[in-house]
Amino acid sequence: MTETYRPPGVLGMLVRDPLVWALTALVLLTFGMDSLRPLFAAAFPELERPVFAQDTFPALMLAHIRLVAVSSGVAIVAGVAAGVFVTRSSGAEFRSMVESVVAIGQTFPPVAVLAVAVPLIGFGEMPALIALALYGLLPVVQQTIAGLEAVPHAAREVAKGLGMDAIQVLNRVDLPLALPVIIAGVRTSVIINIGTATIASTVGAKTLGTPIIVGLSGFNTAYILQGAVLVGLLAIVTDLAFGRLERQVDRWRLVA
Repeated sequence: MTETYRPPGVLGMLVRDPLVWALTALVLLTFGMDSLRPLFAAAFPELERPVFAQDTFPALMLAHIRLVAVSSGVAIVAGVAAGVFVTRSSGAEFRSMVESVVAIGQTFPPVAVLAVAVPLIGFGEMPALIALALYGLLPVVQQTIAGLEAVPHAAREVAKGLGMDAIQVLNRVDLPLALPVIIAGVRTSVIINIGTATIASTVGAKTLGTPIIVGLSGFNTAYILQGAVLVGLLAIVTDLAFGRLERQVDRWRLVA
């Protein structure tokens, strides 16, 4: 007698979901780091202050997410716009220049951008936003170009045959078909910025890099570990969430 297959229930799906586990760990550590003080005290008995207390971890987490969100938002808007522009006939001649500029932005170290921006702008979040936005441009521009170039020429011809103009073809054909590839570029850009944003603490911005910088300057390994674990978990949660988004977009395209 064969057993009838029973799909897992909602609880079973949640238990098996790595995104749920990673997000749970991130939330628990963000709000409960101080409760691990005995553990850090036992692991690092030589440290007088085993848990970072100059600011709360929830505040650092929110500041880090805000910095990444704003800088990545600028990079996404500018990167997609640049990718669309150079794949149109009116902007094709500027493609090599745009690709060279964004490549330079990726290879130019963010620390160097901060060093140049701080004397001009001052300390705080603004120089960090500039550095992160420049650093996140390349994956978005590259994947936008790749996605738009992969759109079948026949699809555009059919759209034009239905009476669509250039803007309608872009909005209804090119961008929807290129969306999964563009999202992959955005995913890479955001993950890069989550890790890179830690250096913003060197110019006075409040991020999860603050305990890392303080730990490095004060030879406090516990601080470094606390900041690094939270940054790593945030990157994992974001990466898994983007993976979920990509699968949803693929399903939407198949249904559409």
